Amino acid sequence: MSAIAGIINTDFSPVAPNALKAMTDALAHRGPDSEGIFCHSHAGLGHRRLMTVNSGPDGDQPMRSACGKAFLVYDGILFNYRELRAELRSLGHFVPSSDDAAVVLAAWIAWGPACLERFNGHFALAMLDLRENALFLARDRYGTKPLYWYCANGVFLFASEVKALCKHPAFSAKVDLEGLPEYFTFQNFLGSRTLFAGVSLFPKASVGKITLDAPGDPRIHQYWDYQFAESGLGRNPGQYVEELHFLTRQAVYRHMAADVEVGAYLSGGIDSGLLSAIAASGTRYIKSFTCGFDLSSASGLEFGFDERVRAEAMSALFKTEHYEMVLKSGDMERIMPQVMRHIEEPRVGQSYPNYYMAQLASKFVKIVLSGAGGDELFAGYPWRYYRVCAQKDFSSFADEYYDFWQRLIPENALRRFLAPVWAQAGHVDARGIFRQTFSNCSRTIERPEDAINLSLYFEAHTFLQGLLLVDDKLSMAHGLETRAPFLDNDLVDFALRCPVRLKLNELEKAVWRNENEPGAKSDTYFRKTRDGKKILRLVADKYIPHSVSQAEKQGFSAPDASWFKGESLKFVKRRLLNPKRRIYQYIDAGSAIAFIQEHLNGAVNRRLLIWSLLCFDYWLETFID
Repeated sequence: MSAIAGIINTDFSPVAPNALKAMTDALAHRGPDSEGIFCHSHAGLGHRRLMTVNSGPDGDQPMRSACGKAFLVYDGILFNYRELRAELRSLGHFVPSSDDAAVVLAAWIAWGPACLERFNGHFALAMLDLRENALFLARDRYGTKPLYWYCANGVFLFASEVKALCKHPAFSAKVDLEGLPEYFTFQNFLGSRTLFAGVSLFPKASVGKITLDAPGDPRIHQYWDYQFAESGLGRNPGQYVEELHFLTRQAVYRHMAADVEVGAYLSGGIDSGLLSAIAASGTRYIKSFTCGFDLSSASGLEFGFDERVRAEAMSALFKTEHYEMVLKSGDMERIMPQVMRHIEEPRVGQSYPNYYMAQLASKFVKIVLSGAGGDELFAGYPWRYYRVCAQKDFSSFADEYYDFWQRLIPENALRRFLAPVWAQAGHVDARGIFRQTFSNCSRTIERPEDAINLSLYFEAHTFLQGLLLVDDKLSMAHGLETRAPFLDNDLVDFALRCPVRLKLNELEKAVWRNENEPGAKSDTYFRKTRDGKKILRLVADKYIPHSVSQAEKQGFSAPDASWFKGESLKFVKRRLLNPKRRIYQYIDAGSAIAFIQEHLNGAVNRRLLIWSLLCFDYWLETFID
């Protein structure tokens, strides 16, 4: 894993090496082991390297092809690079080293952009291909590695993180006012928009071309997409379980290939428990890491947020070398400036515990296995899907699911909430943005399984994308590479064709509740809806205690709902209840403070909104002020 950056001067002036180096220096945390830049006329590439596979100098980048016509900068890892290297050599192509970047470069020379469809890995890359006099950008299927671009003021810029763009004199960080309705509706961006005006997230599973003769916005082609569609092969459930068992083991062993030590997150749940068990079965004394929470001021459901007891029990069973930490209410306030500097833009839910977890793991290993993707592929949030499984047509489905995914501000309150910027942003159609995410998939609903598969498509396409961006940035903040075995291509392909009824039980009897309503995750409710990941639980039964494999779903979350009303109350008041704060240039102070008071008074759980307002406040302070 590494960091990449680049410049094309659209006025055709030569790229200044010092401008490129300033961008790569801003990414030194992602690649502390080596650096390199390459300039060709009005185009330039920069790279920072974190050595986890092939620690020799032959893996340094930018990397030039044997023909001398293509130059690569690459952030990522290919898990099938050995197979590809053998195939390329059999075809007569020269692959000079054992580094996977050399395989990427040789594959590009052999097959062009079509090589991306052969890659099984996590990556973002830039290829300066002088044979076509063009720069190509690409990301992996799932968007595990970030890549941003900007085109204005005489330059086309790209980088692994926005902070590198900020170092170029042609770029000035400004708020994208049209992004505020989308973010404060979904607590996320469902497409390529960011909070930085003019900065786009390069889309996952896509390749883009920028010609050097007429540089401008990239022409983007999507080469892959999620397609949840049952295979209909009539196999018995046992065959599916055995295939999933084989593919999960294969994925874990693939993701453990490295020249440095690999550890594993061990949360106490199904996904991380299964991955850690398989990893431990193939490696002696693997290191595992758990984060717990001080629950002395927690209440209700939050008493289940600390999973250390289950994690410690599984560590003893797997014989891992186990490390853990406990977060308290003050740890959020202490770390927020660093968290916001690294995630760069608010996305999805609470993320500061991930920063601490990566910090802990990075003290012992350079690579850690994560359970990301297990929930989105195998239906880990049944209370979400069950609310739409009875819908008979796409329009009804989209309206119902859109209502649910208004995670922060409901549609009827958004105009007042964003009153200071409504004249510039009020035309943004959040409902239309939501519907647009389904433009590449089948919208036909003939049975409950079709609605469930549409739900899974949406969450993998959007929610998982946000989780992966945050996880990558907060890990790489500490020079730690995170690998997600559930996002191995073969395993994902299986999950896409796995019957819904092997993921969920009794769709006809389904009930739903809003997960943020008081009592929504009560024992009574979960006895009806904790049946997500049915087939994955059967595989997990082979490795972890039955009491864990059949336990109810528990997300990785601090008891912030209570902390915001208690031990962190002064912090919340100081940052958010002052109408003179910078955020109230963009948000109506009266509306926001009224929402916050509802939480402080115990009337409504607004923990997600409070977290998001804090993030926006720190974001303005970090990047705009």
